[in-house]
Amino acid sequence: MTPIHHWQATRRLRLLLQTLRDLLVSLGPLLLLGGGLLVAAYWWLDPQPPRQVKLATGPAGSAYAGFGEGYAKALAREHIQVDLIASEGAQDDLALLRAGTADVGFVRGGMADPVADTEAGIVSLGSLFYEPIWIFYRRDLDIARRQPGGELQRLAQLRGLRVSVDQDGSGVPQIVEKLLALNQLKPTDLRLSHLAPDAAGLALRQGRLDAAVLISAPQAGLIRALLRDPAIALMAFEQNEAYSRHLPFLSTVTLPRGVVDLGADVPRHDVPLLATTTALLAREQTHPALRQLFAQAALSLHSEAGWFNGTRDFPNTRTSELPVSAEGDRAINGTPPAWARYLPFWAGNLLERMWLVVGGLLVLMLPLSRVVPPLYTFRVRSRVFRWYARLREVEAKLEAGTGERDALLDELDELDRVTHRIAVPLSYADELYALRNNIHAVRKRLLAQRSRPTEVPADGSS
Repeated sequence: MTPIHHWQATRRLRLLLQTLRDLLVSLGPLLLLGGGLLVAAYWWLDPQPPRQVKLATGPAGSAYAGFGEGYAKALAREHIQVDLIASEGAQDDLALLRAGTADVGFVRGGMADPVADTEAGIVSLGSLFYEPIWIFYRRDLDIARRQPGGELQRLAQLRGLRVSVDQDGSGVPQIVEKLLALNQLKPTDLRLSHLAPDAAGLALRQGRLDAAVLISAPQAGLIRALLRDPAIALMAFEQNEAYSRHLPFLSTVTLPRGVVDLGADVPRHDVPLLATTTALLAREQTHPALRQLFAQAALSLHSEAGWFNGTRDFPNTRTSELPVSAEGDRAINGTPPAWARYLPFWAGNLLERMWLVVGGLLVLMLPLSRVVPPLYTFRVRSRVFRWYARLREVEAKLEAGTGERDALLDELDELDRVTHRIAVPLSYADELYALRNNIHAVRKRLLAQRSRPTEVPADGSS
């Protein structure tokens, strides 16, 4: 590359960098305003969820505990840590939500207070599955042997028997009390105990209990074990339709023949049962993005067919006792946005919660952007116009007759050298050439004035 080509390339690069700097400086106020508003909106909306959430589950080995592990794995894929809080059951889960100790929890129908809990800011993310009321009893009971077919079919037949109704925190005792009241029975009419599910199952097998009332999803290992035990029988709710009319939070379901074990034909006939519907509840203070993640996880964990439901019967929003949050309704009943299929969760969540703010900022910035061209023009022209102040000083000295000729010429030469180093876009080159012409004009005036001969006075004096 020849020296002239090198000089031209250097000058073009310097002009490009100068232009970019002028653009950035001109856009600076607008960018600062937009950035400040965007940061304020981000702080106010808090779009990204915390990385830790507390889920109230249930006793170890219960269906709740198993589902809790499923949710923990689902949210771990989005780098959210789910702390599983073991509890005595649904009633305890609801108490943890009310106290703010848990952010999300499993609560079965009939537990929540629709008015008080709604006012307290507890919302539903959707109903997840049926939890039948399982009443297991020993087949060798005298009262069972005396019944047609050797099976119990009514709650009244439990009068005077040793019956476990689960722990107080499970919510089972409250539901059983309502069922007994419909049969004109009091809790004292039965020999009630409050054993944990596993302890009740063991006591039932060993003959220390006559019957045990459990409310659980069929995925629980204890339920499946008792259904297969030949010494244990499951009581049918032949009056299940009547119960569901009195207690709307109960649904009528049927355990189909052979669904437990087709080969062994367990059960040997359809068994009518009553069931509650368990919902996933959350606090309104729980971050919306976390509620959305839990609702989305519910779709993958509870949408398959089960013993009592068909495919995609759950999760649903039809049987929720509490208001369903917008996140739960959108995940279950809505259509996921297009970007959810292509963006990672954090990016999709940020876009979903910030798009309105970004759109508003664009609408605000469009009128304000009109000030950018004048600012850019002013900055470019100021690189030229600021030297007119020095040129005017030289011209003022010339007109006043002050200043040495050589000093003024040196100052004009220095000013000329400075202007030759100024780089401006071609569209503003006329301003630069005008400055150079004006410098040349002042130099010509200075040279012309100093070269005139000195006038001789009229009296001839020197």
